[in-house]
Amino acid sequence: PEVAVPQLLERLKDSGPFSLVDHSLGGLVALEALRRAPELPVSRVVCLGSPLRGSGTARSLSDHGWGLALGRSSELLLDGLPDWQGRAKVGLIAGSVPHGLGSLLGALDDVSDGTVALAETQLPGLADHCVVRTSHSGLVVSPDAARQTAHFLRHGQFDHSRDAAAA
Repeated sequence: PEVAVPQLLERLKDSGPFSLVDHSLGGLVALEALRRAPELPVSRVVCLGSPLRGSGTARSLSDHGWGLALGRSSELLLDGLPDWQGRAKVGLIAGSVPHGLGSLLGALDDVSDGTVALAETQLPGLADHCVVRTSHSGLVVSPDAARQTAHFLRHGQFDHSRDAAAA
């Protein structure tokens, strides 16, 4: 984050207002940037499969000697973020199809998208949270995730009438 967060802050500081949509680590970077600079003109953030409470998959990689593979963002991935208290409304879309690296490593025992456990996506202070039936990588191309993202950006909450069918 020592490179990505300052770059994001620089891009956001002199214009706006903005809404952000981020996948996985991108959600951690975006919320860390907003935590460091709460005055930024960002009104809404949608995180797709972001391990906001830290990543068991990252911990498993680190425990098995692959910590360097986490790069400069290892601290964010391992520790996650504090409870959200920023001005921006943040919603998180999690996946429920367990196909991914975390499943292969045996790092995930609970409901997951294959890379991030559902519990790792649930951060106190979020405006809303929903689950769609797709994998971690699938979140970026899922029609259900796209519909939920658009709904959150317009209304500040997800369309929970779709939850039963999507999850």
